Amino acid sequence: MKRILVHICCAPCFAAPYFHLKEQEFDITGFWFNPNIHPYQEYQRRLETLQTFAENEKIFIIYKDEYELEKFLRQAAFRESDRCRMCYYDRLKYAAIIAKKGNFDFFTTTLLYSKFQKHELIKEIGESLGKEYGVPFYYQDFREYWQEGIELSKQKEMYRQQYCGCIYSERDRYMK
Repeated sequence: MKRILVHICCAPCFAAPYFHLKEQEFDITGFWFNPNIHPYQEYQRRLETLQTFAENEKIFIIYKDEYELEKFLRQAAFRESDRCRMCYYDRLKYAAIIAKKGNFDFFTTTLLYSKFQKHELIKEIGESLGKEYGVPFYYQDFREYWQEGIELSKQKEMYRQQYCGCIYSERDRYMK
């Protein structure tokens, strides 16, 4: 079995890709690191939802449980239109570091599940970090499982958030 580290943005985005990667006979370890999520209560709800899912499915998760709102805001300030690049890079860099330390065969991210994320940018950053850290980035377009993931999250009674996570995406979601 090939070992893969999956960066997880939230449990609802992880559910369908998890089951499909399992079908592909990957040995899956999850990795939680999301310093961009705002407000703190939202961060906690997403973390707790993942912990419950992982416990129920017996999935090993590595938690980098650090709420770094100030760092995220400093990095995004005056670069708001390109904030996703910084955010993807930060989370995928830590995933690549953990994947290298853990001797994983691949690393990937549940960000590839969302039809609202910039897939080409995620792929570009992931592949670049994969080369830098010597662990290949596994790209799969998980968007094909979008509806399945929604149904799974409802069946499992998961908390389902309404925006990506950062303060800017919260504003964009609720001001429309």
